[in-house]
Amino acid sequence: MSEAVKLNYETSGDRENPALVLIHGLFGDADNLKSISRELSDSYYVVNVELRNHGSSPWTDSMPFPAMAADISAVLDAENIEQAHLLGHSLGGKVAMEFALRHPKQVLSLVVADIAPVAYDARHTSILDALEAVKLSDLKSRQDADKQLSESINEAGVRMFLLKNLRKNEDGEWHWRLNLEGLRKCYEDLIGEPQREGKYQGPVLFIRGGRSDYIQEQHRDAITSRFPKAEAKTIAETGHWLHAEKPAVFNGIVRRFLEEQNT
Repeated sequence: MSEAVKLNYETSGDRENPALVLIHGLFGDADNLKSISRELSDSYYVVNVELRNHGSSPWTDSMPFPAMAADISAVLDAENIEQAHLLGHSLGGKVAMEFALRHPKQVLSLVVADIAPVAYDARHTSILDALEAVKLSDLKSRQDADKQLSESINEAGVRMFLLKNLRKNEDGEWHWRLNLEGLRKCYEDLIGEPQREGKYQGPVLFIRGGRSDYIQEQHRDAITSRFPKAEAKTIAETGHWLHAEKPAVFNGIVRRFLEEQNT
């Protein structure tokens, strides 16, 4: 198993408040969960992390869930946080679940956004193909990259999300902040399931998008066998990016759930 790496992360709020760790999904970064971070930093000490091979965190050639859970543990150690609420979206939800199963006494509660603790089909290979196909040396602007991506990715919102990872270096050369080679190499791990051993007996909320197929009835046993106290809520008329599509609704659900744990 890979050793923990030192993740990039941001903090907000009063350190004396309960801690809340936010973990973004595949191809994301700390900006993805900024809305919930701003919403809850009045009541929580929010730690918004960037997973390995994403954002400004280190690049590695391995991404097994135990190692990524160890990355989160290292962040908590660095911040002297003994216990925290965890919220993860998609891949971040799997990492949060892995951490809760391995370190249940450190988790006050768990919020999982639109992902189940199961293995999924390879849904993102076309996105990896599209990102790798962008001719970075030919780019004059971000619009050029969007035009190239549009040849294989129809959804403008998805392209906008992915293009947040496109940056210029000091020499004016375009580059991806994502480690595309590493993500490709580790992809089978990323679409796999968190560990089956152990249980997290604390409060858990799964939030699913009404138009998303990531959490299905057939996943119930996989969820309840690991998280016996799991609850579920659905946000109607939203897809997988439910926190971005209806942030006010999502944020309100999360705040109410966390407040229940603090009473």
